[in-house]
Amino acid sequence: MFELEIEKYKQEEIENLKELIKYKSISEDSENIDAPFGEECKKVLDYFLNLANNMGFKTKNVDGYCGYVEFGEGEEMLGIIGHLDVVPANIDDGWNTDPFEAVIKDNKIFGRGAIDDKGPVIASLYAMKIVKDNYKLNKRVRLIIGLNEEKDWKCVRHYKVNEEFPTLGFSPDANFPCIYAEKGIFTAIINSEINLGENVKVIDASCANNAINVVPKYARITIECYNDEVKCKFLNLKDIKTTIINENTLKLEAYGKSAHSAYPSQGDNAITKLLLNLPENNFVKSLNENGFFDIESPKYLGGEDTIDESGKLTSNIAQLSLKNGKISLGINFRVPVKTSFDFVKKNMEILKTSLPNLDIMLENANPKLYVSKDSYLVKTLTKIFFEETGIQLEPIATGGGTYARAFENCVAFGAIMPGEKETYHQANEYININNLILATKIYARAIYELGK
Repeated sequence: MFELEIEKYKQEEIENLKELIKYKSISEDSENIDAPFGEECKKVLDYFLNLANNMGFKTKNVDGYCGYVEFGEGEEMLGIIGHLDVVPANIDDGWNTDPFEAVIKDNKIFGRGAIDDKGPVIASLYAMKIVKDNYKLNKRVRLIIGLNEEKDWKCVRHYKVNEEFPTLGFSPDANFPCIYAEKGIFTAIINSEINLGENVKVIDASCANNAINVVPKYARITIECYNDEVKCKFLNLKDIKTTIINENTLKLEAYGKSAHSAYPSQGDNAITKLLLNLPENNFVKSLNENGFFDIESPKYLGGEDTIDESGKLTSNIAQLSLKNGKISLGINFRVPVKTSFDFVKKNMEILKTSLPNLDIMLENANPKLYVSKDSYLVKTLTKIFFEETGIQLEPIATGGGTYARAFENCVAFGAIMPGEKETYHQANEYININNLILATKIYARAIYELGK
């Protein structure tokens, strides 16, 4: 089923994915009413909607925040929810090629967004094309495209205020066979004064605009030091590169490895490395004693009480800056599905009283997703994956967060194959071409089955 149609569009699909990767669509706030997330995000959405329009779909640009592609008739709607914005990437980050110039090597398409989420989105579009041209469904099918998924989800919130909700659906932004549970997500901002010794002043701190959902690969603190004895300590720090800027100014840098914030153990956190290797100070000591550097089940948020079928509570110190003379840390948490945000907030309030020198703010809470394994949606998608691949697996839970949690009766569905290396948010991100085409077939089958 669908084999001939998929083969017919294979090369066209590959070329259009390569074009999508060329857009440096890193979402950023903009005052341009037509491009609320920046010019590159506007361009990539325009390209995609124009492509879909030429393929015979109904399309709509929703005020520059997002867009959708639709076909079919019926009161009910099958939704496919993906995104075209990406996390930052530079060739100096360890890429073998320009991250925004798609390269094919070893039957893989390399480039930022190849697997997260431009590849799965283009697979979904061609799957819709194949079904639209060959079958009649009882539901409308709508592919919703966001532009702010990697940051604040302003795009999907704007959509929900202004447009129709799907009856059921999936997000092609995770793993096969199917994601039935996603941890809750929230960010904590912690501010505190930092004392690194007599006659030492912190004048700058940065992690090079690292995204909140990425393990930072770089961090630095710049200090002024007027004490020769203390200065010697900074010149001999473990795992830290110290550069003398001038007689009294030193730059301290740490290097790590990036990874997705949902799986912090896969990375090497440069901020953590930098802070823990600084000469002992009350700020770092307080954080360390209260488990802020414990990436799995931080004890101040419940420790072993925060583990369930979706895994452990995890944390990632993702952002570092200097604000009004204070060190500011942005920490991304992934909360197991059976742990409530109220439990987390309560523990945070207790922490505030025990650490009065810390200013803690919670923001960007993103609720969990949980759809029963026995639901029609999960059973159908899992069955489709088995029948198309011969691989029989149980649906899984994840620490990642997808647009599926934005709507009722939606789950995440591919496009990462079981056992495949996960390269999203990392250098040399890629999608295997065979898997891209297989995902297209699986999505076509899902659209057909769920839309009948």
